[in-house]
Amino acid sequence: MSDNVVDLRKVSFSYGTRAVLQGVDFTVPRGKVVAIMGGSGSGKTTLLSLIGGQLKPQAGSVEVDGRAVPNLKRHELYALRRRMGMLFQFGALFTDLNVFDNVAFPLREHTSLPEELIRDLVLMKLHAVGLRGAFDLQPSELSGGMARRVALARAIALDPMLMMYDEPFAGLDPISLGVIGQLIRRLNDALGASSIIVTHDVAESLAIVDYVYFIGEGKVVAEGTPDEIRASQDPYVHQFVHSEADGPVRFHYPAQPYRDALLAGANA
Repeated sequence: MSDNVVDLRKVSFSYGTRAVLQGVDFTVPRGKVVAIMGGSGSGKTTLLSLIGGQLKPQAGSVEVDGRAVPNLKRHELYALRRRMGMLFQFGALFTDLNVFDNVAFPLREHTSLPEELIRDLVLMKLHAVGLRGAFDLQPSELSGGMARRVALARAIALDPMLMMYDEPFAGLDPISLGVIGQLIRRLNDALGASSIIVTHDVAESLAIVDYVYFIGEGKVVAEGTPDEIRASQDPYVHQFVHSEADGPVRFHYPAQPYRDALLAGANA
């Protein structure tokens, strides 16, 4: 068995003529929490889609649990996905199902367990995220943080070996953000799983992850432990970590000099 649950080597991917990833190497060791950071449109979510098999790379290899994802037959891919959990941005709960049925959905869909056992498992997962008492609420009755926790309970319903989080902190207040961050870390360790977090939230992520990859212009521009990232003098990492408006990622979209634009208008 490989030490890495996810292993990407020299992966390249394009949407039409637009290159999104160019020769990316990326690994997730078993039992670890790894963050992917970078600006909007840098290819972070595309990496998750490649790992989950929704997309296939134009070059390079994508392996999950030692299996080449792009080469799997449909039934093999579906079987592998049953060992993955996914927390989407803003939860993506089924709006017509209550909390209990949202969490029960993957158990009913992918197992033949009796309802009595499903009930016990759902309450167990809800208890793990602190929402066992909210089992009969509708999604419309939940706060943003509560909805995200219900979605997390649903994502871990099948005890996945790999958890993937797409912007799990987006839109949360500071208290909810801290709760979700600590839940991600605790549940990863309790399940013996591995986790990938795509995020823009530097402070919260560096407090809970084991390793960080920074993606920029389709490449891994920096990587390291949280302490190494905090101490990095790389201009891109420094700008991102310290939320600076200008740097390698420019504030101004490329344009002709401002003075020339004004003069051109005056002479028109």
